[in-house]
Amino acid sequence: MLIRLIALIGITLALLLPSGAQAERVRDLGTFQGVRSNQLTGYGIVVGLAGTGDDSLEYVTQAMRGVSGRVGVQLPAGINPSLKNAAAVMITADLPAFAKPGQRIDVTVSALGKAKSLRGGALILTPLYGADGQIYAMAQGNLAVGGLGISGADGSKLTVNVPTVGRIADGASVERAVATGFDSGDTLRWNLFQSDFLTAARVRDAVNRQFPGTASVEDGVTLALRLPAGADARASVMAAIEMLDVTPAETPARVIVNSRTGTVVINNAVRLSPAAISHGKLTVRIDEKPQVVQPAPFSQGQTAVQQNSQLSAEEEGRKVALFKPGASLAKLVDALNLLGVSPSDLVAILEALKQAGALKAEMVVI
Repeated sequence: MLIRLIALIGITLALLLPSGAQAERVRDLGTFQGVRSNQLTGYGIVVGLAGTGDDSLEYVTQAMRGVSGRVGVQLPAGINPSLKNAAAVMITADLPAFAKPGQRIDVTVSALGKAKSLRGGALILTPLYGADGQIYAMAQGNLAVGGLGISGADGSKLTVNVPTVGRIADGASVERAVATGFDSGDTLRWNLFQSDFLTAARVRDAVNRQFPGTASVEDGVTLALRLPAGADARASVMAAIEMLDVTPAETPARVIVNSRTGTVVINNAVRLSPAAISHGKLTVRIDEKPQVVQPAPFSQGQTAVQQNSQLSAEEEGRKVALFKPGASLAKLVDALNLLGVSPSDLVAILEALKQAGALKAEMVVI
């Protein structure tokens, strides 16, 4: 029993000790320039809705005329059909890097007009365009909608989730590949997700230890990699570089404050200079309890109202927290918990510490 107790205490102390920075793979710190996905968009028509479409909106009618014209059906001029079973939609998709013609990608379909629900609808063949205006994929298929919307004859409505957005798994076929350029040129660039000169230097050193003379730092984000020519040899080196372990630099001290929800996030790099915090709450309460005074019988007096006020004042939290030089996040949290501060009070305290020069961190208000 004693041995087990000693072992348990040892494990607990090990968990409480501060842990050092952990190594991360290069692929988790950044990405190769040009090897990325591209956004595609399109405008189309969803048909087959059970009366939940856009009805007689003009742009829906124009789009329907175009769709029917492609299949050889011409709507008579001046005829404005009621399209309760059709809806105008926007289609969005991500074209992965190295996607080749014939491969399938997922698409998201969102109602554009007054459609109440896209449940049960089918997307008509729609081209998807890239930022350069070229067609990169064609989308078509039946929608899978996770939302539900129903209404009664008396006007009552019930909506679950969002019935005006749906997805089509493998709903688009890639028609054009995007050139990444990774297999051409003498230099390939690798970019950090977040700018940091120390992390960039550490990645450079790790790459050069494995492949001497390959990497050089261009700025706080970009490394230039001199890789061998040819797709096969270059891909092998890139795969090896992505799996290298690098210890990133410690993140800058930062306090994030969400002014709308009152959420406050403090990272572990935050430190405090010598400071003292006194937080208290003074509550003053005034209760008015007027009393009705009746005159004595046969006194010919009048009924009157006598004012009766009760005053009270209470002060809470008369504690002071003192921070020594270099106080860490744990000390700050413990002290603020001791003072019993609310999220709104915490924001005020952090702002006061920042103005006093005791909070060594960047405050970001979102």
